[in-house]
Formats: sequence, C-alpha cells, structure tokens
Amino acid sequence: MNGTPAPSPYALLGGEAVLRDVVERFYGYMDALPAAAPIRAMHPADLSGSRDKLFKFLSGWLGGPNLYIEEFGHPRLRMRHFPFAIGPAEADQWLQCMGRALDETDVDPVLKQRLFEALARTAYHMINTPDEPTVQGP
Repeated sequence: MNGTPAPSPYALLGGEAVLRDVVERFYGYMDALPAAAPIRAMHPADLSGSRDKLFKFLSGWLGGPNLYIEEFGHPRLRMRHFPFAIGPAEADQWLQCMGRALDETDVDPVLKQRLFEALARTAYHMINTPDEPTVQGP
C-alpha cells in the first residue's frame, strides 16, 4: 500500500468531458425515445438547465468536483423529485436512457456495470408512487 488514493469513478470515467457527453446522450435519448415520453414530459421544454444540474450532480456523486452542492446545497434527491409522480415505469425509463448513454461511452465494462447498478439503486429510490393507482372506497 503506497498511500496513493484510488482514482474516483469520475476520473475512471474520463472526467468532465466524458461526463458531459454522457449527460448529453442521456437527454438526447430522453428526447428521442417514445418509451421515455412520460419522463420527458416532467422536464421543461428547454433541457439546458436539466443538463447542467444533472452534470453537476453526477460530478460530485462520482467523486469529482462537488459542483451541485457548491451551487445548490445538498441534493435532497427525493425531496426535489417529490413533486413528480415517479413509479417503477418512470425509473425504468430514466435507466433506459442512462443505460444507452453509458453503453456509448468508451470505458471499462466493469466500471459501466458498477455505475449502472449504483444509478439503478438511486433511480428506484426516487419512486414515490405505487405501480398501480390505488382505488379509494366509497
């Protein structure tokens, strides 16, 4: 053990340029895939602010600069997403877009898999509505 810290996932991914590319591809899929229309509808018409926030969040989440926290404070992901009805289908839509974006990124397959698994845990943590609507009694 030489005392040198292991590189962060951010560094292993390729840093800022690669992460920005992943975020661009992610939102490109959100715009293009009919299956992602429900989550696309949760976003503003202009995705530039969403792109910026996701990039900043992922930067810190992956061990790079804590850009999101520096600008907006603690992410409080569930609280910030609570106004939107997110069920398993929406989490799956998000993951489909992110999975495709990661698949197009030239990084180690083991890193991709680990990142996707961690993102999946986060996406499913955002679920705030049941899969099926509940029926209220008379």
